[in-house]
Amino acid sequence: TLTIDGIALPVTRLDELSASGGAPEPGAQVELPPTAVYDPGNHVLSFQPQIGALIEEFSQGEHTAVVTYWKTLDGPEKSRTFQWRFITD
Repeated sequence: TLTIDGIALPVTRLDELSASGGAPEPGAQVELPPTAVYDPGNHVLSFQPQIGALIEEFSQGEHTAVVTYWKTLDGPEKSRTFQWRFITD
């Protein structure tokens, strides 16, 4: 999960975005939802503020992000967290 400034953002897996429910074809254009997006092929979790998202824009200043993660076999009860801060102008 991804939390920014205390707001827990919903996460969508990139491989669940095609209309058929399968992985998109390489190079295919996909419509990204207003959520955090997890790309399991590259192990990347990303978020862009946008209209309709829980965070539509970042105010100027410092922000705190926390990602909570776990091994698939262990499940969320053995989760760990990583926190960082970033500044927007």
